[in-house]
Amino acid sequence: MLLKQIKLLIWKEENPGIWTGVLFDKILKLWQSETTISYQIFGNTKQESGVEVTATDSSKKIEVATCLKEPNIVPTDSVIKQSVKGEEKHCENSYEDLIKDYFQLNIKVGNLYQKWSDVDSNFQSISSKFGGIRILRQDPVENLFSFICSSNNHISRISSMVEKLCENYGREVGKFNGKTYFSFPTIFELSEDGVESELRNLGFGYRAKYINKSAQQILEKGGETWLRALREIPYAEAKKELLALNGVGAKVADCVCLMSLDKTDALPVDTHVWQIAARGYMPSLSKCKSLTDKLYNEIGDHFRTLWGPYAGWAQASKTDKSSGGSKSPAKKRKMAAESEAGANKAENQKKMATASQRKQKRKS
Repeated sequence: MLLKQIKLLIWKEENPGIWTGVLFDKILKLWQSETTISYQIFGNTKQESGVEVTATDSSKKIEVATCLKEPNIVPTDSVIKQSVKGEEKHCENSYEDLIKDYFQLNIKVGNLYQKWSDVDSNFQSISSKFGGIRILRQDPVENLFSFICSSNNHISRISSMVEKLCENYGREVGKFNGKTYFSFPTIFELSEDGVESELRNLGFGYRAKYINKSAQQILEKGGETWLRALREIPYAEAKKELLALNGVGAKVADCVCLMSLDKTDALPVDTHVWQIAARGYMPSLSKCKSLTDKLYNEIGDHFRTLWGPYAGWAQASKTDKSSGGSKSPAKKRKMAAESEAGANKAENQKKMATASQRKQKRKS
């Protein structure tokens, strides 16, 4: 089922198989049958839409079964027009078109699975056991700052941080089932003076600086218009631009490229992907003790050569299927806490060293 792959921070499975979140500044409820995605739109406590008819009738049901045959081109950026400073988003097309774009239903994953299976026996051995896994076309601002929150972190804490960003800096879009929903904050709101200290008080740690400084950097480059324009340039150039932002490393840059900038060959590499590569594709990696920048690029290039222009999609499908043996949530939380402590310690040491240098200069 496609909706079971929504492992995103903005979506909550309020009831089994029913997901609720904010999309396009509206509260959306999504659910799925074998062949359709259905949705209802809510805003300011009033139900605005929700009639279910057939997909050919501009429906609130979106046919999925017809979207699993042949690959197609990633859609252009003309579907959503959004202002830089966070006024109302203006949607040219219907919500059906917007949701189709969000789920990228014009990309026919069934044929992609076949192509990957034809060139990769490892992929072929597991491809029949899963389906419907696709990359969502997320908002670049929301995607970028959510991933900055993910640094050395576990999913429940990341989700909490994203909720705090929305509640403290976003705009209230409505209430549903007793819960208040907020939009994701704009770059302008995250760039303002005082945001870093406020976020530290909210428990963001060193990520507070990354969020505030990155927002300021983006504003200096042209704001949200600049960020969205990265969709129009080659993958390598877009990644280089993202790497210049505070708190953005190779993996975060690749995640943003893949999930919100239309770079289907962007391939985020973490320890789990490294292990998959070492086990079934690049045996020499088993001798390596750490994931260096050189190895990161080699792994990505290997899979891009093997899987082709949609390598990022193939990796997401394979990683999702292979993640069953991953670490327990408790162990992940412990590792994240240790990483957090180490990062904070390093930051404090850096501050102390800087203060010491200043003191020495004053003495001299």
